[in-house]
This record gives sequence, C-alpha cells and structure tokens, in this order.
Amino acid sequence: MLLFIYRILINSVLIISPFIIVFRLIKKKENFYRFKEKFTFFSKKKFKKKLVWFHGASVGELLSVIPLIEKLEKNKNIDQILVTTSTVSSSKVFGNFKFKKTVHQFFPIDTNFISKKFLHYWRPSVAIFIDSEIWPNMLINLKKNNVPTLLLNARITKKSFKRWKIFGNFSKSIFKCFDLTFPCNKETELYLKFFGVKNIKLITNLKFIQKNSIIKVPLHIENFFSDKLFWCAASTHNGEEETCFNLHKKLKNKNKKFVSIIIPRHIERKDELIELMNKYQLKFHCHSWKKRISNNIDIYLVDSYGETEIFYKLNKIVFMGGSIVKHGGQNPLEAARNACKIINGPYVENFKDIYKLLEKFGISKKINSSSGLEKSIKQLLNKKKETVKINKKIKKIGTKLLKDITKELNKII
Repeated sequence: MLLFIYRILINSVLIISPFIIVFRLIKKKENFYRFKEKFTFFSKKKFKKKLVWFHGASVGELLSVIPLIEKLEKNKNIDQILVTTSTVSSSKVFGNFKFKKTVHQFFPIDTNFISKKFLHYWRPSVAIFIDSEIWPNMLINLKKNNVPTLLLNARITKKSFKRWKIFGNFSKSIFKCFDLTFPCNKETELYLKFFGVKNIKLITNLKFIQKNSIIKVPLHIENFFSDKLFWCAASTHNGEEETCFNLHKKLKNKNKKFVSIIIPRHIERKDELIELMNKYQLKFHCHSWKKRISNNIDIYLVDSYGETEIFYKLNKIVFMGGSIVKHGGQNPLEAARNACKIINGPYVENFKDIYKLLEKFGISKKINSSSGLEKSIKQLLNKKKETVKINKKIKKIGTKLLKDITKELNKII
C-alpha cells in the first residue's frame, strides 16, 4: 500500500517536472545540456561488459569514493564504472578527474518506469549506494533483476530512524533490498539490524580515505599570518562565538600578534557576528572583503562557503563547533586529514565514533568548558607542530579501510 502511495507521489513529481526543471535551470541548479539524463536520455554509451555502478547525492559522497574508484579502475575484471550524482556541482567536480573506465551521469527520477529503463540500459553487475541514498523504486528493481546492491558508508541518524520507523514493514522491505551494508558507526549498525538487514560489516567513516583537495592558501593570506600566532574555530554555532571572543581577549593580552580565525557554520549569521564583535570591541576582517587585511585585527571571519580547507592547511589548531552547545557536533575528518589537532566539546553524539577514534590516536581532545578550551589552546600553541605524526595516523586508518572495502567488493565483482 505504501509503495503504491509512493509511486503516485513520485509520478506526480514527474508530471510537474518540466516546471521544476525550468525553475532549476534559471537558478543554475541544472545543466542545460545534460538534465535530460534524469529522464534516461543518456549522454554516455554503455559497454556490453561488466559495469560497477556508484551512486551518491552530491560532492561529498563523490569525493569519498574517488580513492576506491581509482583502485577499481586497475581491476581487469571491471570494464566500466558508472558514477551517478544529483547535483551540478558534483558533475563539475567529477570533471576534474581523469578516468579511463569511469563515466558520469545524473541520477534518474525514481519512478518505476524510469528506474527500469535506466537499469535496462546500463545493466550494472553491482550497484553501490553511498551514505543515505535510498530510492525505493530503484532498489526494488535492482532486487528483481538480481543485481548485488550495497550501501556503503551507511548513515542513519536518530532523527531519520524515527521517520523510517513510522513506515514499519515498508521500510523493512526497502532496507532488505541491500545485499551488503557498511555502516559508518555503531548507531547505524543497530538501526540496520532493526530493519532486518542481515549482512552488515561495520567500518569507520569512508571520509578517512578521501583525498585532500589541491587547493592552496592564497599568498596574501599566507603572508598576513606568517608572523602571527593563531588558531581556528570552525563550524561554530550560536553561543560558541562569544566563548571564542572571550578566549581571544585573554590570549591577546599576552601576545599582541594573536589572531583568531572564526568560521561560522551558517554564514548568513554574518551580520549578527559583526554586531557581536563590535560589542566586544574586536577589530575584524571578513574573508569576502577585497581590501587589504589590517595588521592589527583580532578576528579573521570566514564568511564564504567552500573555503574552510584553506584555513585547515594554514592553521593546525582547530576547535570544532557545534560541540559546546547541544547541537551534536560537526564532522572533524576534513580537519584531521589536513593534520590539524582538534579540540571538541562534550556534545558530539552525531559523530561520536569518529571522535572516539581520533581521541584514541591522539588527534582530538575533548574539553568540557570554556576554561578547558583556553587551557588546550595554550598547550597547543606552545607545542611544536605534529603535522607528520597526524598525517601518518590518518593515512594508516584510511589505508586499512580502503583495503578492507576493496577486498569485500572484489568478492562480489
């Protein structure tokens, strides 16, 4: 019954899709030349041999499997690799990589007819979905076609579990379409078991194997910070910046060249933060400003998306926000892969397995108060950089993870 309702709803979306596509084209959220792929008008040819299919929603999921794709490209038993995503930005990122066997297409609309047409054309030998990409019609048709289907880096949050749980047996029937799942944490493993999934292999987060971008620190930023003492507070939430500003004022009194880099989770809070910095009588510079950086600033405010990694490459002391307020934490892996020492508060339940592993390797440290944050920052500022040690630790975790996943995939392929 619920599948019937889902199919009515998704077919309704298909009927109005021309209007949606036009709107998205105007907003530049669709590729004018390639949006037809979502309706199974393909722009790439299928080889009549063994094909491995990866699907991830957007850029993050795509980047997390690039090392795995590079590994599989060398497998002589695989003739072609198909990667599907849903966003224009991910298709552009894919274009930066030079693959011999791998092609990209946009993921089709999940109607029963379109998903059948997609599978009839591509005829995958294995289908691999990444993170939380679960599309009922596609999964059901993969099962009917006896295509081994995997859920890699599976992630189900407490919130999404409650939603899936409402649909009872329907949810169980969808999750049972997966022949093998790789949950990224123990919480997801328990939820998968609840939905009746049998073949489960717990792994650490797939982003451990993700490669860092080739982005470089702009020369004018590198020059500005070259004679400064500094640290970074990343993905901060309301209530955390005040803690950072108070800490900054204490440390600035001891070193006049001390600068704090603040990267709010939501840059639309920029005006609010400017007002707060004025209240604290702090001199600041916004990353988006084109003018020269004043030499006596207190705060460097990063007010643009997609450039956080620049400051992870520049700076090696990072406080991860969303953790001293009850938000559940933010993913620290990008900072860890860039060899940063990480400080986090107690509220990291959304990524608790990752933080536990990073703490075990001495990469992260938990603090319980603002005084604990101050103490940790002081200690790290006085220590020599441990970049090489952290890189080795992260590489060790990533290498083992890549080896384990490749081994499991080779069994199926």
